[in-house]
Amino acid sequence: MKVAVFSAKPYDRRFLERANEAAEHELSYFEARLSGDTCELAATADAVCVFVNDRVDADVVAKLTGQDVTLIVLRCAGFNNVDLVAAEQFGITVGRVPAYSPHAVAEHTVALLLALNRKIHRAFNRVREGNFSLEGLLGFDLHGRTVGIIGTGTIGTVVARILLGFGCNVLANDPYPNEKCAAMGVRYVAIDQLFAASDILTLHCPLTPGTYHLVNENSLRLLKRGVMLLNTSRGAVIDTRSVISGLKKGIIGSVGLDVYEEEADLFFQDLSDQIIGDDVFARLLTFPNVIITGHQGYFTEEALTNIARTTIENISSFESTGKVVHAVTAEKIVPASA
Repeated sequence: MKVAVFSAKPYDRRFLERANEAAEHELSYFEARLSGDTCELAATADAVCVFVNDRVDADVVAKLTGQDVTLIVLRCAGFNNVDLVAAEQFGITVGRVPAYSPHAVAEHTVALLLALNRKIHRAFNRVREGNFSLEGLLGFDLHGRTVGIIGTGTIGTVVARILLGFGCNVLANDPYPNEKCAAMGVRYVAIDQLFAASDILTLHCPLTPGTYHLVNENSLRLLKRGVMLLNTSRGAVIDTRSVISGLKKGIIGSVGLDVYEEEADLFFQDLSDQIIGDDVFARLLTFPNVIITGHQGYFTEEALTNIARTTIENISSFESTGKVVHAVTAEKIVPASA
């Protein structure tokens, strides 16, 4: 198949080419994000391959249909950037990568936690300047602390396992409690109880209408004072302005983010010679108790290998059978066995 790959970085090309050696699909790479203005780049393609910040709304879906595109393959697990209803109406199949390396994101989450707690980012800069003072670098033992996990899918489960290994008391909230987590000793509680009891709050839920701005001005009133907030799921799960307010009031003690609600105009590009025009993001950067990484939680050798392999499998399956291995529709996610 002829596939237009959007938001393509050199590492995307490297891993996709390796996975495509046997399948021999015709892959064309574009660094531009897919949007209504860039649809024409896929004019000769049978399929488009997109990432987290590509915009595949109803307008884009309609334009792709007019160009005879019949397949949208996501090289990520999330699909909130795709209008699934429109895709279904226009007869376009959507496939995704449901799991690539839960360990990658889970371990990055814990890396943010440890760096924030022990002030690694501040200590690193001090030592480079010859400042060996420990004042202001006081942390706390993770052992015995209460961690609240929102979302106990594959990634949340791995996070729970790691934190239980540290000796943490792990609470969780999920509309579909995970038996594996419960068996490990994770205790499921109502979300208000989780907010109130957690010393550390970490988010691993998908972005849905129900989780949009889950952390907001109202939930701030429930949080334990000084709570550490971690988000490696989707940026819009938290209301960033409310988080800034919480930081200023001391309700939130520290924040670790690998995602940001308006990241599409920032992440995955070098802006080091430019002034960041996003005032909310710029304000976040002024806090010494905030660490932000540019959506790199998934960025490991194993994860990129699995993402590329599954993406090519979806394309090959569609070419031969008219169905992808891992489909997602407006009604439900179709499991691989379906």
